[in-house]
Amino acid sequence: MDRKKFITGLMALGATPAAMGTLVGALPARAADSDEHESHFSKDAKYTANEITQAGADFFGIATETMAKGVQHVFGDLGEPDAYIKGDEGSGAFVVGLKYGSGWLVRKTREPLQVFWRGPSVGFDVGGNASKCFTLIYDLREDRRLFQRFPAVEGSFYLVAGLGINYQRSGGVTLAPMRTGIGLRAGVNAQYQVYTDKRDWFPL
Repeated sequence: MDRKKFITGLMALGATPAAMGTLVGALPARAADSDEHESHFSKDAKYTANEITQAGADFFGIATETMAKGVQHVFGDLGEPDAYIKGDEGSGAFVVGLKYGSGWLVRKTREPLQVFWRGPSVGFDVGGNASKCFTLIYDLREDRRLFQRFPAVEGSFYLVAGLGINYQRSGGVTLAPMRTGIGLRAGVNAQYQVYTDKRDWFPL
């Protein structure tokens, strides 16, 4: 609020100078309290490296030290995530393949939301696999921003302590899917993934 207009309004109502001084002096304090609350909320909405390490280790059933190495790599590139997805996916290929997955979008300030993903994969291999996928999400802000097509960032595949990690980016949102073991082929070959809030078998 404009301080000059606020003081003029008080004078029109017949407020005394002492009363005006008390009220005007209180305004900055309230604003500071609001800023502090906003900052605290923003900080709480993100996940620390320890939180992600523990959640990922429990999900994959691997040692905390192993997960920590993968998390350290991603955090070094992207920082603290706003959310993560934990789920299962299956894929099959004969040079050109398809991949489908489902899981739960987890955020600190909201209830878990079930989500689905699908997409083509390209690679010089034959066969299929099933795996777990743990995806860190950055700059999500609203759930609906997840529901779009995410191309893989070129040259962003990493193998860290047995974890396959690649980055996907679209519309200001960045994803970092992490897979283990037999799921690595899907991580290497995925060209893009489409995320939805309802299951859809159409591959493209």
